[in-house]
Amino acid sequence: MNVLAQERAKPAIPFAAKYRIIDYTLSNCVNSGIYNVAVVTQYQPLSLIDHIGMGKPWDLDQSDRVIRVLQARLTRNGHGWYTGTADAVYQNLAYIEEQDAEMVLILGGDHVYRMDYSNMLKFHQEKRADVTLAVTPVPEVKVQRFGTAVVDEAGQVMEFQEKVKKPKSNLAFMGVYVFNRGILQRWLEEDAGNITSKHDLSGDVIPRMVDRDRIFAYRFDGYWRDVGTIQAYWQANMDLLQMSTFPLFDPDWPIRTKEDERPPAIISETASVVNSLISNGCVIEGQVEQSILSPGVMVLEGALVKASVIMSDTVIGPHSVIEHSILDKEITVEAGCHIGYGDDFRPNRRASRLLNTGITIIGKRAKIPPGLKMGRNCVIGFGVVEEDFPTHEIQSGETIRAKRRGHARRI
Repeated sequence: MNVLAQERAKPAIPFAAKYRIIDYTLSNCVNSGIYNVAVVTQYQPLSLIDHIGMGKPWDLDQSDRVIRVLQARLTRNGHGWYTGTADAVYQNLAYIEEQDAEMVLILGGDHVYRMDYSNMLKFHQEKRADVTLAVTPVPEVKVQRFGTAVVDEAGQVMEFQEKVKKPKSNLAFMGVYVFNRGILQRWLEEDAGNITSKHDLSGDVIPRMVDRDRIFAYRFDGYWRDVGTIQAYWQANMDLLQMSTFPLFDPDWPIRTKEDERPPAIISETASVVNSLISNGCVIEGQVEQSILSPGVMVLEGALVKASVIMSDTVIGPHSVIEHSILDKEITVEAGCHIGYGDDFRPNRRASRLLNTGITIIGKRAKIPPGLKMGRNCVIGFGVVEEDFPTHEIQSGETIRAKRRGHARRI
């Protein structure tokens, strides 16, 4: 996720204008009647911890409902950081045992979907499974990115494949697991003693279980996206604008979040807004098309925002153009800029595998000087200011980082 995850954990990245990515997982839990939740954190956890707080937005601050943040603990001998998903759960087995639950539901915090986990738990019990994995069909062109399951007619997993070139199945793992507690403990303890393991649930633990335990696949046919890359994140935001693809507003399955009180959005007489999400506190004087605007965004007169994601309290100056871009929070784009211009789609020179579809990213609190032109697949780092730009035209595929001494340079 590049600069979007520079100062925050991935699940804390804003999504769908006013939410965070983790809001979908947490909302799925409470909407499914699951009120004992623990969030395991490691990398840049402060933003995530602040967002979760005591769990009030999800009604998890009641006497019979609880949310706990379980942070990695670095010991004096240097050990303690989680080395993988299996290790993260293993290091918190004592907490799991304290809950005295028969089943443990393990969820990824960086996926966007609506799912009733109670149906999966019922399926798990009916199948008398040791482990149940949620799977979803994915297009053939994308299936190589995921671990996949080969299942029989009863839904039992017969074979597991982890990101192979020619998978036998298109049923991708969603990062949603139900374990019987005793089975979970036994396998995590075995994995912890395996010096060749990378201590990953889907990559190491699950494949070794296939021949020894009852593993079933629970099929989910609704909308699901792993938003772990820039392209996937941008596309999932754009999907929100197609209500038939992923309906954002469902009173029977609300997505809850922590949010500040803001005044209503203002759409001035000079403004034009087409097929976009406009949050509270926004002031729109220019044009907004096919875009997602978080709270407090200002689009001043003569400006155009098109096919872009703009996060909170960012200001787009007069007569500036933003196209196919993602702008983080509290950015100032001065007058007459053009971000994401041209037809040059050369990949980013530092991250060619991740930035090659034309999306330009600007990091939090950057300040873009007046009249600057910036091509596609560019990255502007956290806190970059005017004197960090070597020229007033940044070619496609370049990266600008702020420097503590001297000027930034093209990378």
